[in-house]
Amino acid sequence: MKYILVTGGVISGIGKGIIASSVGTLLKACGISITSIKIDPYLNIDAGTFSPYEHGEVFVLDDGGEVDLDLGNYERFMDITLRRDNNITTGKIYQSVISKERKGDYLGKTVQVVPHVTDAIQEWVERVSKIPVDGNDKEPDVCIIELGGTIGDIEGMPFVEAFRQFQFRVKRQNFLNIHVSLVPQPKATGEQKTKPTQASVRELRGLGLSPDLVVCRSSLPIHDGVREKVSNFCHVAKEQVICVHDCSSIYRVPLLLAEQNILPFFKGRLGLDLPLRPGRPLSKWNELADRYDSNTSVVKVALVGKYIKLEDAYISINKSLMHAALVCNHRLQVKYINSEELEDTMREKNPVKYHEAWQKLCGSDGVLVPGGFGSRGIEGKIKAAQWARENKKPYLGVCLGLQVAVIDFARNVLDMKKANSGEFAPQDDETVIIEMPEHNPGDMGGTMRLGKRKTLFNKDKSVIKKLYGDVEVVEERHRHRYEVNPTMVDKCEEKGLKFVGRSEDGKRMEIMELRDHPYFVGVQYHPEYLSRPLKPSPPYLGLILASIGQLSSYIARGCRLSPRSSFSDTELSDTEEEMMTYQMSNALRINASH
Repeated sequence: MKYILVTGGVISGIGKGIIASSVGTLLKACGISITSIKIDPYLNIDAGTFSPYEHGEVFVLDDGGEVDLDLGNYERFMDITLRRDNNITTGKIYQSVISKERKGDYLGKTVQVVPHVTDAIQEWVERVSKIPVDGNDKEPDVCIIELGGTIGDIEGMPFVEAFRQFQFRVKRQNFLNIHVSLVPQPKATGEQKTKPTQASVRELRGLGLSPDLVVCRSSLPIHDGVREKVSNFCHVAKEQVICVHDCSSIYRVPLLLAEQNILPFFKGRLGLDLPLRPGRPLSKWNELADRYDSNTSVVKVALVGKYIKLEDAYISINKSLMHAALVCNHRLQVKYINSEELEDTMREKNPVKYHEAWQKLCGSDGVLVPGGFGSRGIEGKIKAAQWARENKKPYLGVCLGLQVAVIDFARNVLDMKKANSGEFAPQDDETVIIEMPEHNPGDMGGTMRLGKRKTLFNKDKSVIKKLYGDVEVVEERHRHRYEVNPTMVDKCEEKGLKFVGRSEDGKRMEIMELRDHPYFVGVQYHPEYLSRPLKPSPPYLGLILASIGQLSSYIARGCRLSPRSSFSDTELSDTEEEMMTYQMSNALRINASH
């Protein structure tokens, strides 16, 4: 087993997760089996109770683990399936150590950070690194470990010490450290400064880890003189200083690393059996990056949520929309709308914000209402669903987005004026969304319906079923405490709101569609967790296709993106195809007359 540790310096959020994911992508393109571990030095057991404004979204895995959003980056880039143990927190480590102490496993010894906590970290890494993540039983060849936070943080010290010991435990030829640091360029001088990187590497080396590669993050490409300076002061060869400047998209990062000969370095340093050039997967990645840069047609999607100040709060949703837009040959423009600003109370409180929010909504090509918790902004989400339904605007509701669509339908179609969710109002005869029976109202963490579960399609004609490839069963990841009230299902279906997908026991409503609408779909699960750059999620693909007017032609072609059915082919809109057909027939007629 080879281990690649990715650390960061100067500032947090410097892009360690993208660097780790890109390294994995390159190695996987060369036929190397990859796994990944994210270490978060906070005391929380997992990310499940975090506000999205703390660390961004909570990412959910197949086994129900609520983890850091970087594991979503790993899964999307490397197309692997991780488990909850692939996310290590200080809370998990201390919990396991204290549990052993209570059982007497330490035989009465004084339990200390060194060696007991550091040993627990090393044992955890070794155990998890051997678990297959590619859908087969093969043990991975390389484990990429990202240490969250910044070198020097007091919370991360036990982990740094653990890896100082770990490099000798697994031998030097099996351990490599990549240190990601910032090279700022102040506007006053325009000069790229290396002092922060020098200080960061000096501190890392003082703690017992010497970086094999120094990845310099910068706004612009780094000059050769700056690279040489980093090499001289950070005790690495010049070719071991890698520049990753701000790119047009994150899909450029693996290509940027490959251009700087990082693979030959891995081959020599770790003794990996790597080909001279990566395989076909990386060429497809290149096509993806080129397509992102070359797209000129724009699709505008209104995202109506309540955590819009931080884009990372909806990072998986943004990526899923982008994946779908890219294969449709469109550039995505997300219009973030604070759902509170769509409510009638905002019209009196701040009419300017109210009208600006509605202007954004009305100017969109499609509407997406994501998941969430709490009553704040809920009436604005219901109004967004109502507007999309009444104006035949493509709509996708995810988790809570499905629930607000059902509430709107009950209020304005079934004439249940007090219809609401048990989460926001006392339960009565008009409660259309109820709490699930098995929900534990005690501890908050890990008490929801979590992880991958099956959804069975019924026999009704369904657009979403066709988007999934006319299968009978799909498996998607869930994260919710509330569900559609089964007693309301028949009333909704009589008026055209069909529940086309249900849980295995048939009791839970998983997918709903509105009859006689271009695209009005709600899903109780979170399809964004399984979306991939080269394989977009079907519900999100349906929203984008409907938003650009191509959904019906896509289905008519047997769910192919173009008649040429190649990722590198250029996609034409319905109007463009009609115009091209007209122009060709007109040209033939003119040629015949001549």
